[in-house]
Amino acid sequence: MKNLILLLLFFYLLFIFQTSFLAHFPLKGYIINLLLIVTFLFNILEAPEKNKGIFAAGIVGFFWDIFSEKFIGYHILILVILALLIKTILVRYVRIKILAPR
Repeated sequence: MKNLILLLLFFYLLFIFQTSFLAHFPLKGYIINLLLIVTFLFNILEAPEKNKGIFAAGIVGFFWDIFSEKFIGYHILILVILALLIKTILVRYVRIKILAPR
């Protein structure tokens, strides 16, 4: 439970940083979307059997939905489906051979 609260606080602070600070410094007319990048990396670097990446995608989608013009749940749905797709690809198609001493 403590980890989930810390995750919620981390994404909240990242969202505030992105919308209040990074919005004033676009690179070639584009604003860096840190929330999407961190969500993507969180799902890729986490073990495929764990579900914190899906929860993180839901949190980020909720923060996006709060300040968007679309209906509530649109970004949550998109990001959770993206997280599930990443997990499925990692489980089915990616094999990482770990070299362990014999």
